Amino acid sequence: MDPLRHPDLERLGRVLRDRLDDTLDAEQHAALRAARRRRTLRDRLVEADDRTEQVVLSTADGHFYRGTVDAVGVDHVVILDGDIERYVAIAHIVAMEARG
Repeated sequence: MDPLRHPDLERLGRVLRDRLDDTLDAEQHAALRAARRRRTLRDRLVEADDRTEQVVLSTADGHFYRGTVDAVGVDHVVILDGDIERYVAIAHIVAMEARG
């Protein structure tokens, strides 16, 4: 009998693989949560630009801007609403809603 094919070793190998898979899943989940906690509004706007998402921005002066994120600068975002380009200062945005 091959000692590496012993039933106890096969069972132990399965248990260890399952534990490793569970640990890897937990680590990936924790890393994703940590990345989301560090994500800024600008980071989220860049993601919306990459995904061509429709957004609704609410600004400190009470205005709402709806459209597709066309570009994200260091301190502003460009929103396209049809043929209209709107430049909105990121510092003035108080809320954002994104729709894929």
